[in-house]
Amino acid sequence: MKHILILTTGGTIASVQSPDGLVPGITSEQLLGYLPQIGADIDIDIKELFHIDSTDMMAGHWLKIVEAVKKNYDDYDGFVICHGTDTMANTAAVLSYMIQNSRKPIVLTGAQKPIGFEITDAKSNLQDSILYAADSASRGVQIVFAGNVIAGTRAKKVRSTSFSAFTSINLPIIAAISNGRIIRFLNDPAFVNAPDATDQRVVFYDSINTNVFLLKLTPSMSPELIPEIFRLYDGIVIESFGAGGIPASIKQTLFNELSKFKPEEKVLAMTTQVTYEGSHLESYEVGRRLTGSFEILEGRDMTLEAIVAKLMWILADRGQSWEGLQKRFYEPIAKDMLL
Repeated sequence: MKHILILTTGGTIASVQSPDGLVPGITSEQLLGYLPQIGADIDIDIKELFHIDSTDMMAGHWLKIVEAVKKNYDDYDGFVICHGTDTMANTAAVLSYMIQNSRKPIVLTGAQKPIGFEITDAKSNLQDSILYAADSASRGVQIVFAGNVIAGTRAKKVRSTSFSAFTSINLPIIAAISNGRIIRFLNDPAFVNAPDATDQRVVFYDSINTNVFLLKLTPSMSPELIPEIFRLYDGIVIESFGAGGIPASIKQTLFNELSKFKPEEKVLAMTTQVTYEGSHLESYEVGRRLTGSFEILEGRDMTLEAIVAKLMWILADRGQSWEGLQKRFYEPIAKDMLL
């Protein structure tokens, strides 16, 4: 008998129609009543953590999810977290860093249509997630959605209304689920339990630093906000164009601010607005004008959600050296970085 704990957080899957649009309105007990038929060899408990639209997800909610998994970790074989789709990829990335080396699966799922609607993807997503969480080969943090199993560090929401809402960026999907069967494509130790594995014990982290700012570049951007960003934030992620670089319009102001701090005091990470294939700062002069002058981090083939989440996790540990920060950022975790 497999014991699975479902943790509910609200989201579209638990929403009802109101005069102001969809709002979370179905309790965890009501949600359990909608569950499709599950095998007799799977025992399910359900617990409501909070009841919000995932647009309102904040660090405190992430810590509560981590705490719930940690508290119940020894009593269950797997976990399914029902979550709104809008920030599900962010939460999956955060959990991938805050819960490491888990030999048990921690699955996030949700729906594009509420579970109470006549036409909905909620029931199939829940059924697939429970099936995957109850499989002894499954491990680590993943999203299960529309029949696909996606690494928590590689997921991105790419459709706002279609059932196939998520895709895996720069890494194949881990598995597909069809007609109650799990078809695995990546038999990697990061995602699949080996019978003779001698892994480290699961590690839970209980703090995060949300003072990370994302600056998305646009042509002709004014540099006026840059000093204020450096004043307020510990980490800055610049989402640049193409292979990555700093435009002339903000170059001098950015360089002036970087010159005021040690690299570990204000951590700058560069990534790209391009979805696939990652950043390559050394390819062009506009990238080398930064890397040749300052110590920075490069996101390479990581997703934006993973870069932000990893910085939040790393920067929770105060007083690190720049060398220590670099080592932790570039150390691959759950296949978040391949390049």
